Amino acid sequence: MSAGALLAPLGWVTGTAAALRRAAHGLGVLGSRRLPAPVVSVGNLSVGGTGKTPLVAFLAAAARDAGYRVAVLSRGYGGRSTTPVLLVSDGGRVLADAAAAGDEPVLLARALPGVVVAVGPRRDVVGEEVCRRFAPQLVLLDDGFQHLRLARDLDVVCVRAEDLASRPLPAGRLREFPRALAAADVAVLSAEPAVDADASAERRAVARLAGLTGVERVVVARRRPLGFFDAAGAPVPAPARPFLFAGIARPGRFEADVRHAAGEPVGTRFFRDHHPFTADDRRAVANAARDAGGDALVTTEKDLARLDATGDSADLGPLPLRTLRVSVALDDEARLVEPVLALARRGTAA
Repeated sequence: MSAGALLAPLGWVTGTAAALRRAAHGLGVLGSRRLPAPVVSVGNLSVGGTGKTPLVAFLAAAARDAGYRVAVLSRGYGGRSTTPVLLVSDGGRVLADAAAAGDEPVLLARALPGVVVAVGPRRDVVGEEVCRRFAPQLVLLDDGFQHLRLARDLDVVCVRAEDLASRPLPAGRLREFPRALAAADVAVLSAEPAVDADASAERRAVARLAGLTGVERVVVARRRPLGFFDAAGAPVPAPARPFLFAGIARPGRFEADVRHAAGEPVGTRFFRDHHPFTADDRRAVANAARDAGGDALVTTEKDLARLDATGDSADLGPLPLRTLRVSVALDDEARLVEPVLALARRGTAA
């Protein structure tokens, strides 16, 4: 019997507790605070690796570029800050590093000039402070599907096809039963780039999602590599012999993206998600890349944020450090972007 089957009773407990909590919020038994600005939540059904952060950046940039004041609220997972509200970016400057704020908020702050980014354990508290100080016309709640303490106007949930057959923790990777997707306004299927896509499997996943949420509420999102950049953020040519290292939830997707953008990696060294690179880790990566004949070390922007927090990138040896920058492309962009911009317009009138 598999470990997942053995742990299924515990998974049922996790899923049932989450369902009862969601029902209590829906009935008003547990309250939710509403901000003075419209709130769009972008969240996950599972833990890690569903394309949530690139989607948050995409939607925030779309609203910002349309002329609206935007703020992003995050829990700040992995950061050591204990303050109720930590301002990561005021829209003009990045004010905190990954050691304090966590890697994903710093990644978002760097990628989104003109957008306020703030973190804290209670995002209702963070949101009230951000609204008081910056008066955003739209608030994006990063990783917010289970953060029911804060009321939202649009619930967007990122899902991978395998989530629909998984179980709640610890039996699987899910935070809730798949039927919780009925509460989503938009379900975003995180699919492979067209060059890697299994069309029939993708159609089956879309059909299963449509059965949970309604066909008109399903959008397909694909990773879109934007090219290679140096540690300072300047575009550079693709390396000929990349050596990859990263501490992310699904390194296989990163490896596939580099393979398409630059060719076959000469080697890889992967760590667990949000891994804090030690001096030994960095020396091992540098030595492995040298022994493999690499001409560049390639990592993700999320990993670079953690390396920069302590100056760790200086210990990686003589090979240049590169990141592969990734965005998202939606198969039906208007289905998601238009409701978001409509909420921003409402925030302008508030």
